[in-house]
Amino acid sequence: MSTSDEKNNISGYGSGGVDAVISVEEVTRQAAAIAEEIHVSDLDALAGNDAFVSINNLCAGYGKMQILHDLNLRVGKKQSLCLIGPNGAGKSTILHAIFGFNNIFSGNITIGDSNNQRDVTALSPNQKLAEAGIAYILQDKSIFPGMTVEENLWMGGFLKNQIADAKSAASEVFDKYPRLAARRKHKAGVLSGGERRLLEISRALVMNPELLLVDEPSIGLEPRFIDMVFEILHDLQHNEGKTIIMVEQNAKKGLEFADIGYVLVSGQLAIAGTGDELLANPKVGDLFLGG
Repeated sequence: MSTSDEKNNISGYGSGGVDAVISVEEVTRQAAAIAEEIHVSDLDALAGNDAFVSINNLCAGYGKMQILHDLNLRVGKKQSLCLIGPNGAGKSTILHAIFGFNNIFSGNITIGDSNNQRDVTALSPNQKLAEAGIAYILQDKSIFPGMTVEENLWMGGFLKNQIADAKSAASEVFDKYPRLAARRKHKAGVLSGGERRLLEISRALVMNPELLLVDEPSIGLEPRFIDMVFEILHDLQHNEGKTIIMVEQNAKKGLEFADIGYVLVSGQLAIAGTGDELLANPKVGDLFLGG
């Protein structure tokens, strides 16, 4: 295959072919050039003017390195938000900040509607899971391969007061997902990629969280399993009332799923709109949807 043919078959950030290889630095430069002026009132409107998750002027990062700069975010209850942008834009850093995995230098994070807001900025990850109903679904390879499927689910309830409570919650998950129930005594390491992702999502459900932070749900999966995972997330949002904030490298798939889309550039919000608006935005399409 010639160099020209190779370039024409390279997949873009989302899907579809591209005519040329573009560096992360160039994507970042071009994304910064299309950044729009965004007001907090715009974010409030996207969240139905009743945000369940609010991030206010957040500065956060790792060690002494600041990644997020005065970031604002709003998501309504039972809504979904997809974060897209070039590598290093700060997408996963937002999830880490919400769950307590990094350093917050200023700003705050609140959970709850206008009548019952709770500042969760300083809570530990365990407190955020057990007390604030926030669960983090990690990228691939977070299962315990030497444990059975059932034991992995029990681990999801490690913060429950009684082991019996974790086992009861795991049984409810098996009732919901027969595919996992059929493999409950199998070692998790022998599961297919789609089954592993289902197990990772299911393990987070054992604590019955209200907010799901989902990091790259499609990573490493075949197309048929990607569709399955997004069907599961759709069910959790629309039938069980979960609020979802996700980072998704398949920008087209993520925006098709999500109510709201944010484009991040260099730790700041560059574009915000409904998922459909970002899908229809030619500037977003050129950079992140394969043209």
